Amino acid sequence: MDVKIAWPDHTHGTCPAGSTVQEALDAWKSGKKDVVAARVNGRAVDLAFSLEEDATLEPILVDSKEGLDILRHSTSHVMAQAVQDVFAGAKVAIGPSIEDGFYYDFEYDTTFSPEDMERIERRMAEIVANDFPFVRRELSREEAMEFFQAKGETYKVELIRDLPEDVRTVSLYSQGDYTDLCRGPHIPATGAIRAYKLLSVAGAYWRGDERNRMLQRIYGTGFADQAALDEYLHNLEEAKRRDHRRLGRELDLFQMNDEAGPGLIIFHPKGMLLRYLIEEWERKEHLKRGYDMVMGPQILKEDLWKRSGHYDHYRENMYFTVVDEQGYGIKPMNCLSHMLIYKSKIRSYRDLPLRYFELGTVHRHEKTGVLHGLMRARQFTQDDAHILCTPEQLNGEIRAIADFVAYAMKIFGFEYEVELSTRPEHSIGSDADWDLATSALENALKDNRIAYDINEGDGAFYGPKIDFKIKDALRRKWQCATIQCDFTLPDRFDLSYIGSDGERHRPVMLHRVILGAIERFMGVLIEHYAGAFPVWLSPVQAAVLTVTEKQIPYAEEVHKALLEAGIRSERSFSNEKLGFKIREAQMQKTPYMLVIGDRELAEGLVSPRRRDGKNLGAMAVENFTALVREDNLHYR
Repeated sequence: MDVKIAWPDHTHGTCPAGSTVQEALDAWKSGKKDVVAARVNGRAVDLAFSLEEDATLEPILVDSKEGLDILRHSTSHVMAQAVQDVFAGAKVAIGPSIEDGFYYDFEYDTTFSPEDMERIERRMAEIVANDFPFVRRELSREEAMEFFQAKGETYKVELIRDLPEDVRTVSLYSQGDYTDLCRGPHIPATGAIRAYKLLSVAGAYWRGDERNRMLQRIYGTGFADQAALDEYLHNLEEAKRRDHRRLGRELDLFQMNDEAGPGLIIFHPKGMLLRYLIEEWERKEHLKRGYDMVMGPQILKEDLWKRSGHYDHYRENMYFTVVDEQGYGIKPMNCLSHMLIYKSKIRSYRDLPLRYFELGTVHRHEKTGVLHGLMRARQFTQDDAHILCTPEQLNGEIRAIADFVAYAMKIFGFEYEVELSTRPEHSIGSDADWDLATSALENALKDNRIAYDINEGDGAFYGPKIDFKIKDALRRKWQCATIQCDFTLPDRFDLSYIGSDGERHRPVMLHRVILGAIERFMGVLIEHYAGAFPVWLSPVQAAVLTVTEKQIPYAEEVHKALLEAGIRSERSFSNEKLGFKIREAQMQKTPYMLVIGDRELAEGLVSPRRRDGKNLGAMAVENFTALVREDNLHYR
């Protein structure tokens, strides 16, 4: 008996029932190379999967995202086998593929060292060379628990025991003499693993619960070929060089201090000036687009957070305090005050849309383990705005925000991708409102001809959202801008406007940020430019350097003239040699160095030098200020 196969090129074929996916692919005239698994009727399976009924069959290639995930997950199994081969008594926990790589958690009494990592890699190479097939088998959950109990793999036993009661069988995968609990699928054999590297070791609590035992998590990465791995490793080294925490210290921008507390940023003068430049740009651009500036308090009564739904759905991320026996929540978001502003008087349809903008500082209780410099902090400021409009105005407002984001990303030098995130499992509001909100966002993206992906279930608890993910110089993606469409909170706070018919109507609310958290955006900027900011964003645009003490009085005049012209200038008048001063200014990523020696003093000139080492020749101070203004205009 044959089964019918529908292929992705819309052709059809047959194969004997019981044939493997690999055999069916081999018979397909358009068969592909570098296939690691396949989808049968939409389900990802191994190439050894047996075809017993008619099916649609789609090969999964190793260089696809899904194929790479399968390759990396298989590599994590090889790593686990290598660890247990090299370190007797090591217990395995879980080992998934993750973005850019994989990890596996181990219980082992001695901390893994860099030398241990090399030993593990050498054993992995032997396992790969043996080309062990990945073999799947299914056992009842009781048989599987007995199997792993006999091996002393207590974490696997716990995972099986905690499965839902209706799960009666589990799958195991073996390569060589190593067997692991896994849903699969996997690559056909270990020999298909081309390029991998173990990267680091970190502590990780079992199941993420700090009450459980601390395990050792070995991180690694893998790619379809060595060239891709080499590029990734190069980018890792480049990322270290660009790390905003290191550059923050070296450029004297900010600090994180245990005396102040984790996740709290202290900005130094240069860092605060960079922040001011970004925020001033934002204020001007918002005013141009018809936004009103507002500000709400840092704490609001608990009752408001309960009415909004934050207390039920976001409480674990909030801080609370008590004042005069009244409970208050420290705001993690700015929306509640903006709704109270709207509600302060009767609104007409003629008043709408209303666009409230606030550079609002918020506090969120992030776990210590996820804090990461400016990128993930407990206090940060959002360029937050809430637009209240009629349903008819919704499309135009969303499109205008998307245009604003595009303009901002061009100014700051970023490309970006767009995702539409839909309703999460835990949410508030009716199905009808969610459908309306999701359609409004999707239609606006289509009207602006913006390509987007669907991110299922990742919306806010009160509404779907559009996420703009910017790409930095290393092609890493960062979540910054977002647009959230909300029919629910206006209803909970009983917001209304008087329509042209004289009746009360409910407005729609758009939550949106353009740059997102200012701190996070600054961190991305620092790493994107490696601290060498465009001239208009540089905290110091020009350093005035003297050759000897004799030029100091004239250099002071030059410095003062630059400040008066609006150019951010810094003096370098020490007794150090000129070469040292130039190197110092270059290390500080200063765009221009103005050298003043005897000739410049005698002729009333300056000799600008760019941070890339190019000398621009002697010129009048006025000509230099015009040059900097032109640079500023180029970026703004």
